[in-house]
Amino acid sequence: MSLPTADDLFRPTAVHAVPDAPEPAAPEPEAATPLVPSGRVRHDEKMTVYVTSDELLHIEHARLSLRSAHGLAVDRGRLVREAVALVLADFDANGDDSVLVRRLTQE
Repeated sequence: MSLPTADDLFRPTAVHAVPDAPEPAAPEPEAATPLVPSGRVRHDEKMTVYVTSDELLHIEHARLSLRSAHGLAVDRGRLVREAVALVLADFDANGDDSVLVRRLTQE
């Protein structure tokens, strides 16, 4: 049995940690292009969101309901990404009349 060498253990995990040249800016999405959630892919960006215990219980209840009633095994991150995509699509389509604007202006 041979053990891994130090080079194997400490090899770089990315080809370029910092890009050599700036990447071209992504084109602006058209207004008619629907926002599609990313689903189960590797995500390079991270955002931390704090929720109340009641909100977390609602998310968990929805996740478990999706599994029991629909046979969909999704994690909390995917559930939240889907919910965000739905709200943002409604905002893009309806603007001032969107659910997001109505709820935020009720506070």
